Amino acid sequence: MAASSKKALNKLRSLALVCSGGVLVFSGVCIHQGHENYYKNVLMPATRLLPPETSHKVAIWCCKYKVFGQPKYKDEEILKSKFFGHLLKNPLGIAAGFDKQGEAVEGLTQLGFGFVEIGSVTPEPQPGNPTPRVFRLVEDEAIINRYGFNSDGHVAVYNRLKKLKDSGTFQGVLGINLGKNKTSASAKSDYKQGVEIFGPIADYLVVNISSPNTPGLRDLQGKKDLQELLESVIQTRNDLPSNNKVPVLLKIAPDLTQQDIKDIASVINKKSCRVDGLIVSNTTVSRDNLKDDKLAVETGGLSGVPLRSKSTQLIAEMYYQTSGKIPIIGVGGISSGQDAFEKLEAGASYLQLYTSFIYHGPPVVTRIKSELANILKDKGYKSISEAVGSNYKVHLKK
Repeated sequence: MAASSKKALNKLRSLALVCSGGVLVFSGVCIHQGHENYYKNVLMPATRLLPPETSHKVAIWCCKYKVFGQPKYKDEEILKSKFFGHLLKNPLGIAAGFDKQGEAVEGLTQLGFGFVEIGSVTPEPQPGNPTPRVFRLVEDEAIINRYGFNSDGHVAVYNRLKKLKDSGTFQGVLGINLGKNKTSASAKSDYKQGVEIFGPIADYLVVNISSPNTPGLRDLQGKKDLQELLESVIQTRNDLPSNNKVPVLLKIAPDLTQQDIKDIASVINKKSCRVDGLIVSNTTVSRDNLKDDKLAVETGGLSGVPLRSKSTQLIAEMYYQTSGKIPIIGVGGISSGQDAFEKLEAGASYLQLYTSFIYHGPPVVTRIKSELANILKDKGYKSISEAVGSNYKVHLKK
């Protein structure tokens, strides 16, 4: 090769290195500073080149090591709310199912979530269902998962969270979502164990009997089984040697009949079964009006935009059935401030998201909060609590 050709080639290589370095630096700055357009047009579409579960693991790693940085947005005063003895800077939490093993609690709090819920955690470690078990329905902005409570188990997760709590650096609100082992002989025993081990370190506990991916789990929502389970769980909570007033919440499925809804309400309205709150709702087994016909046949729970109206309707139903006396965390299809506001109107006091975080990345947290604050102010509300159940309250006045 002629000397001039070699020289030209070396220049091209140097240029390529400089350009590549520039792209990496630019990307790093955009990621760290939370540029929404970069996430929307470049980063999040790029993550779809990875298998969904791999992408999920990468997201957990990034949150764990705080790769995303801290948003500049400061929560507005109107977004503050009381939460079982805590004061939340905003009502938006990350739902269980994202950080299953409690690895990224600090990082998620830093991204601007008002509270973080981890799990579901099972007593014994279990791998969950065979892969593939997560599917993106991009056209529907939805996810189908059949993880099946893949969990490191009580001991490993407890040790991880206890270390975090003892560090003194974590000031956020932590919820721990409890599940049962697939082969467990006694669901009641599994949930009691969860309360006993995590009760002393949790800011709230969740009894999750609504995942569609553990055989027989949703049967525990039946009136008799639910009453027996909740009586056992609440008595166990009351008997804790410390933190024996830790709130216990119940997470329910969106695929309930009217009779199911009435039965659940009748149980939780009893003093011996009175939970401190509800989470409405888990994923759905319904496949109505999906654009992605190919992936719609996959078994598992569907989350995201297609769940939005279904979960909002169930929030309204449960708010009505409990006369607004049991606080509700509304979850399912929230990807904008308007979605969040509609759940508040229906009766939710607090909110959670998951799927929109997967599709839009960390900037969605700031955007939803900012949009929600503006909607509340535009409608003349001075606080979150004023908006909660406003549709029901208007109905009562008529």
